Amino acid sequence: MTDAETVMWHRLRGRRLSGYKFKRQWTLGNFVVDFCCSEAKLVIEIDGGQHTPERDRARTSWLESQGFQVRRFWNDEVLTNMDGVLTVVLHDLQTQTLTPTPLPQAGEGLS
Repeated sequence: MTDAETVMWHRLRGRRLSGYKFKRQWTLGNFVVDFCCSEAKLVIEIDGGQHTPERDRARTSWLESQGFQVRRFWNDEVLTNMDGVLTVVLHDLQTQTLTPTPLPQAGEGLS
C-alpha cells in the first residue's frame, strides 16, 4: 500500500467510520480495488500520478455496471485533507442506496 492508502486504511479499518465495514485490496471481477464497503456498494480508490481518467475508464465502468459507486481521491488529498475526504466518504455511505436482503417467501425456512 502507498502512504496515502495506509493512512486511509487506519481511518477505515475496524468499522472506525460510523460502523461501516471496509475491506482493503479487495477483488471485484478482474480488478483489485483499494477499499470496498460491500454493504453500501462503495469503492474508494486512492490514485497517484500513474492514474488517468482514460486509463481507469473501463475499470470504473465495470464496477458501476455491478452497482458500485466509485469514489476517487488523489494521494495528496488524503495526506493533506483527511477530514474533508472522510466527510465525502461518509456522505456517500449515508446516501448510497443499500440493497436490502429480501425476506424469505412464505413457507421458506421452515423445517
